Amino acid sequence: MVDSDAILVWVTGQDRPGITVGVLEVVADTGAFIHDVQQITMRGRLTLGMALQVPSGHDALKELLFFGWENDLAIDFEAVSDPKPSQGSGEKRSLGHVVTVLGRNLSADSLRTAAQAVTDVGANIDRIVRLSSYPVYSYEFIVSGGASGDLRSSLMAAASNNPEFDVAVQREGLRRRAKRLVVLDVDSTLIQNEVIDLLADEAGVGDACKAITESAMEGDLDFEQSLNARVALLAGSSVDIIDRAKQRLTLARGARTFVRTLHRLGFRTAIVSGGFTVFTDELKTELGLDHAHANELEIVDGIITGKIIGRVVDRARKAELLVEIAALENVPLDQTVAVGDGANDLDMLDAAGLGIAFNAKQVVQEKADTAVSVPYLDAILFVLGVPREDIEEADFEAHGGPMIYPELESE
Repeated sequence: MVDSDAILVWVTGQDRPGITVGVLEVVADTGAFIHDVQQITMRGRLTLGMALQVPSGHDALKELLFFGWENDLAIDFEAVSDPKPSQGSGEKRSLGHVVTVLGRNLSADSLRTAAQAVTDVGANIDRIVRLSSYPVYSYEFIVSGGASGDLRSSLMAAASNNPEFDVAVQREGLRRRAKRLVVLDVDSTLIQNEVIDLLADEAGVGDACKAITESAMEGDLDFEQSLNARVALLAGSSVDIIDRAKQRLTLARGARTFVRTLHRLGFRTAIVSGGFTVFTDELKTELGLDHAHANELEIVDGIITGKIIGRVVDRARKAELLVEIAALENVPLDQTVAVGDGANDLDMLDAAGLGIAFNAKQVVQEKADTAVSVPYLDAILFVLGVPREDIEEADFEAHGGPMIYPELESE
């Protein structure tokens, strides 16, 4: 075997077509073997790194320096004992983590706080990638070292003390990039409303409905008891209240973009709701969702009877439906994502490969895999590793331009 020298090479400077080709031509002429190469371009500035095995006696460094001088590039070197990437040894490598940090306005101090939380548990940030700057800023930290539980606890504690940002922690690897099914709660998740409240308002029993809801929140009633009691208030109402309530439905900001992008990426989508099929069936059609499950109101001769037909979609049933939909779509559970906001969603979030608490109650945030507290449903795409540029591509295809949020434009 020919004697060789192991070196790391860094090339930095203004990027333009042909720079990478030129560097590789010089390296190829030296007879060097490239063990590793990585390149990024930020604001038109190039950083190119290579790990080389160069034949001893070859004046490769001089030729690279000359190329850099000709092209106004900075060339730096470092001798190393072994240029091979550690994961190339053939041994099973320990997978790291992906930490997603996102917020409306991520300050340098917020990023420092998140980075410190990683360091505090003995982990190291190997790479940072910006995913978006609109409607929120989001960054991916590629992290090595540190135990999953410790890393998540440290980051969640940091985020809870800093309302400026949210964090998501996931294992890096194939499973993280192989998600194929997203199952969403509806009330206060896919839509901004609670449909039972809308119906109660239209029936003139809004205050009584809210009193029952408060009783349930205090633990006096479970979900099924609470739901049956609230539906009973609607007895004798015309189905006209359903049509009026539908007119008041408001999708979560970014909902259309979220679903459209998921479909473009090949995801299957589903909604499971403690609400009612008269709403979810319409949402399924409007958004092109693949599955929709909810409670069925009993209606006789155009009058709501105040009863529910069949089994109530409660906390346990939501989890069962996720499992059933995944089986129907032939998707392993570890490739599913569940999104919800309330205690009624906890079993579903736990059953999914990734459970996301979206603008959720504190108890849900604490128990879910990750929490997103910005009011844009499409921000969940960043947790899935989808960059903003890919989302905008779907928007351009749909209506000729990216989704704009008026409340941001007016700030």
